Amino acid sequence: MKKLFISGHTGMVGGALVRRFEEEAGVTLVLRTRKELDLTDQAAVRAFYAAEKPDTVIVAAGKVGGIHANNTYPAEFIHENLAIATNCIHGAWVNGVKRLLFLGSSCIYPKLAPQPMHEDCLLSSALEPTNEAYAIAKIAGLKMAEYYRNQYGVTYHSAMPTNLYGPGDNYHPQNSHVMPALIRRFHEAKNAGLAEVPAWGTGSPRREFLHADDLADACAFLLRLENPPDLVNVGCGTDGTIRELVELVAEVVGYRGRIVWDASKPDGTPRKLLDTSRINQLGWQPRVSLKDGLTRTYQSFLEELAAGRLRG
Repeated sequence: MKKLFISGHTGMVGGALVRRFEEEAGVTLVLRTRKELDLTDQAAVRAFYAAEKPDTVIVAAGKVGGIHANNTYPAEFIHENLAIATNCIHGAWVNGVKRLLFLGSSCIYPKLAPQPMHEDCLLSSALEPTNEAYAIAKIAGLKMAEYYRNQYGVTYHSAMPTNLYGPGDNYHPQNSHVMPALIRRFHEAKNAGLAEVPAWGTGSPRREFLHADDLADACAFLLRLENPPDLVNVGCGTDGTIRELVELVAEVVGYRGRIVWDASKPDGTPRKLLDTSRINQLGWQPRVSLKDGLTRTYQSFLEELAAGRLRG
């Protein structure tokens, strides 16, 4: 790897990848903002590849959001993510890129997949309806990478991370994921002196969270493998209840009021845990604990807020 193109480098995952690969000796990063390169524009992407000629690509760009955003804008989610996957993967092959890592999401797995979710359960039953559009686009991308590898002999492969968090996340009040939404909610409640903060559901569902820096480290690990798996899960292999997560976020932020659970609100899928045995057996393990990662993320949130750089 000499010249690495990281698509989506301004996002949370892309930012973690930039931090990780800036440390790699002999690697030149090729980066473009959305204004500089529209990844949904096929001609623009092909012209970019032809001019820059990267030898390695990580497809980290995508339209992302929480349940509300996915459920409200499914047309945008499937269109933009399909276009990005198609343009980045086919454009790479047309221009001689030999190595490509496509990043998906744990939501590609069926709604009722056995827990923990192994890579082999892909396409075995129906998806979760609320994020089906996003999941279908990601499945198309990882299958595209697999088919190009099989047909053309290029090493295009995919990684499926679990729920991610870290510096540079999107803190939009309605459209963000659960972790940044909680950080913002408790921070604002603390500053406003609110006596209580509402929380949806019973708190019983279980979720797994991985710090973005751990994902970036896993990507570096996978790109060093001569013959990586077509598809590999990336997670920490353990989970906790939403109630435990909410209480931990409140503790880290320093909110001392009451948390009021509204059991009339939906809980969502009871459990989403990745089977990480494949990547663990290859030799990779995460390093960042949830409490340490949350503490670092909240500090980043404060710095981004103070600097006027907070996304959302």
